[in-house]
Amino acid sequence: MTKKDLIEIVAKKSNLTNKAAREAVETTLNGVRDSLKRGEKVVLTGFGTFSLRTRRQRVGRNPQTGTKITLPARKVPGFTPGKTFKKAVK
Repeated sequence: MTKKDLIEIVAKKSNLTNKAAREAVETTLNGVRDSLKRGEKVVLTGFGTFSLRTRRQRVGRNPQTGTKITLPARKVPGFTPGKTFKKAVK
């Protein structure tokens, strides 16, 4: 499913125009992104939790030359599915 498909489903299920559904989906996704940017968790009960995870600094290898390089620590987004979501997917 693509973002376009999701917008079409939202439009049909909620009797909105495609433009209004696009704005609703965009606003929701931007809200999740902005909350994660501020370091906050986003909990959608019944669906799951979006959070930031910290990756430690580690040693990697350049695949072309084989030399070792240090990969810096960084934050990455993560998703943990909720119980209801897990059951629905099984």
